[in-house]
Amino acid sequence: MKPFASRYLLVAAFSLFLAACSSTPAEQPSAPAQPDAWQQLEQSIASSELATAEDQLAALQAQAPNDPRVEPHQRQLAEAYLQRSQIVLQKGDVNAAATALARARALMPQAPALTGGDAMAQARKAELEKAEAALKAAEAKPKARLIDPAAPSTVVALQTTDSRALRRQLDDIAADVVNYQCEVVFQVPRTQDAPWLKTLLEKRVRKLDSGFALQQTHEIQRSLPAQVVLVPHLK
Repeated sequence: MKPFASRYLLVAAFSLFLAACSSTPAEQPSAPAQPDAWQQLEQSIASSELATAEDQLAALQAQAPNDPRVEPHQRQLAEAYLQRSQIVLQKGDVNAAATALARARALMPQAPALTGGDAMAQARKAELEKAEAALKAAEAKPKARLIDPAAPSTVVALQTTDSRALRRQLDDIAADVVNYQCEVVFQVPRTQDAPWLKTLLEKRVRKLDSGFALQQTHEIQRSLPAQVVLVPHLK
């Protein structure tokens, strides 16, 4: 009788153990740690999301204005804006360059390391001034009307069958010739076309700049409609 009771108690204990194990919830995998606000700010700057980064920095600065991490991140953001202004200015986007440069200038005075007397601060200040000078020069330069100033030359088909359209074209050509110091090569199907085209263009150039040294030549291209090749010497 006793062995039977012992076996019964053992089976009952084992059953209770199994029930306890089955009722224990399975451990859930822990969620990956989320980056803190400073890490998110650094990620925004690294990915060139500068407007987002500026909002994040403003929020962090409002929460802890004396946090020592504010200044280096502010400097980093200002430098990112400065770099963006240089890149877009090289691409010819003057408006975007001006916007980025204004943001860099707005951030820099608030960062002591950028306005101090150390060599690195002076170098950053000089870089900012250089970028501002380049922007002013780009804004002051007249915009090309027909040519691509970055290209070695531009070919413009002349609208010789429409006198009004041709006059407007020659006005634009004359402006580009003066502003970008272009050499002019008329390519015409007939010899008699060259003299009057040269005369019309010269009158317009002289009106814009009487002292401009206009260089005009022509080629006879009988298989082509009349056109002009403009070769700029001022980029």
